[in-house]
Amino acid sequence: MALEDAAKEVDNAFTRKGFRGLSCENTFGGATSFLRRSYTKDLAGVDLAITGVPFDQAVTNRPGTRLGPRAIREASALQAFDRPYGWGFDPLEEFYIADYGDLAFDYANTSAFPDALTAHIDGILSAGAGSITLGGDHYISFPILKAYAKKFGPLSLLHFDAHSDTWADDDMTRIDHGTMFYKAVKLGLIDPARSVQVGIRTDNPDTLGVHIIDAREVHEKGPQAAVAKVKDILGTHPTYVTFDIDALDPAFAPGTGTPVWGGLTSAQAAIMLRDLAGINMVGGDVVEVSPPFDTTGATAIAGAHVATELLCLWCWNRKQAGP
Repeated sequence: MALEDAAKEVDNAFTRKGFRGLSCENTFGGATSFLRRSYTKDLAGVDLAITGVPFDQAVTNRPGTRLGPRAIREASALQAFDRPYGWGFDPLEEFYIADYGDLAFDYANTSAFPDALTAHIDGILSAGAGSITLGGDHYISFPILKAYAKKFGPLSLLHFDAHSDTWADDDMTRIDHGTMFYKAVKLGLIDPARSVQVGIRTDNPDTLGVHIIDAREVHEKGPQAAVAKVKDILGTHPTYVTFDIDALDPAFAPGTGTPVWGGLTSAQAAIMLRDLAGINMVGGDVVEVSPPFDTTGATAIAGAHVATELLCLWCWNRKQAGP
């Protein structure tokens, strides 16, 4: 597709003839799937499924992350007409990337939510696709990790955040966005010795052996040094990447449930995500975009870019692995 196609192309999420390539409909109109990918519930032939989880039960301060997936999709319309910058290849052309829509769940039956999400991701993985998930509060990573660990065994976790989310909580049924990685370690879903958290700037008495690269270290030593350290920790182990948007400083992402000053800049995040090419990324998510607290849309734009970089990381890993 080319820019002139905007005069006659619209709603490509439903009307496009093929499943690969860019989309050049008007950014301000049309159905807002992620990057204008085709919506489908048929995963036959799909390489990577983008899915939304509009769950918002456990944020510390500001609610509204249930609206994150919708806002991220809308913001991504600004990126759909050009291949992702700096990667040297076009994942939208080389891979069948589909928008699988949102998880359906009963908002009034919160206790049933975790198993519903695990089954949702199980279905994607069983079909042979990978997943990038748009959240939703950060708790969603826990049920997703259960599905990934079934397929890959204990994972490396690469976690961008202001908070380590490993506060002690031995009640595995509690739905808490600040304890899910404690539970993931205790259940053997992730291997802390091969996991790393980047951008941390809040105290936690026990990080359970997960490596920490705090925000100050990134600022003082630079994003390239942080990436080198991350790659050394992860090695070639299957890795799940989770990006809480409050890893960014509130100046760059004010619309989040738990903003903390002193965070990463969007430029630092962009450098790190692109330079992470080569890690064995098997899936990922971006979480805690809360549109009601950012009328500018900057946080959703950041979320859309993070999701696109995660998509590129996944496709780069698959591209290097070959057929």
